[in-house]
Amino acid sequence: MHLNSEEFKNWKNKSITLLGMSGVGKTRLANILRTDDWFHYSGDYRIGTRYLDEAILDNIKHQAMQVPFLRDLLRSDSIYISNNISVDNLKPVSSFLGKLGNPEKGGLSLDEFKRRQRLHKNAEIEAMKDIPDFINKAQDIYGYRHFINDAGGSLCELDNKEVIDVIAKNTLILYLKTTKKDEEELIERARLSPKPLYYREEFLNRQLEIYLQEKKTDYAAMIDPDDFVRWMFPKLFYSRVPRYESIANEHGYTITTDELGSVDSEKTFLSLIEKILSQ
Repeated sequence: MHLNSEEFKNWKNKSITLLGMSGVGKTRLANILRTDDWFHYSGDYRIGTRYLDEAILDNIKHQAMQVPFLRDLLRSDSIYISNNISVDNLKPVSSFLGKLGNPEKGGLSLDEFKRRQRLHKNAEIEAMKDIPDFINKAQDIYGYRHFINDAGGSLCELDNKEVIDVIAKNTLILYLKTTKKDEEELIERARLSPKPLYYREEFLNRQLEIYLQEKKTDYAAMIDPDDFVRWMFPKLFYSRVPRYESIANEHGYTITTDELGSVDSEKTFLSLIEKILSQ
């Protein structure tokens, strides 16, 4: 969606999509706006509570069944397991996605890892297609005037034109572009605390082959899961940048993480967007 500054200012029910890597400040901004009159739509929350809920629970139950004490209680229906996913606690989603590598170090086999990656991709596609319905729900059911789509960092990886068209038709897209300093901080954060990530299968296959050659390792099952994530993150980051930029250039606008850092209220956020749209 393209608007000029005046059109944006007069837009009664604003709907905005935040595009960028996890960790650039999308959720921080959404939380600031959530205290005012904005409905916070978290793509990852929708994925976990609607489209991957059963798969996440099955994975947890599978782990619990390895413990004899819990196994007996589950089989006799003496206990039940449920997700406790919230917008501020998405760990069940990332735990399900998992990391590739040695099962003795908590890793997943290549086949299982790819299966979960495909499930996550399909779930994210469906969650993004739900945006028009949730824009209406935000107003009609919950009484919010505005809508903010806190999209997952992997949105640019979906290669799904229908999803981008839905988002562009219904929301103003803002790409949060990292400065060099923030880029370095993201990479360092991933090194210190490697977290599960989504990879396009073609990208994963290509990089996995390079990794195995560099590490002189024969099989994915021999990989240290955390080491693989640390090695992959910079490559993933730089592969995503042109994808984000392509979406923003065709369908939206770009602000830097430095500009975003100055936002501390709805007022400063709207002023920043109006400034961008007037350029």
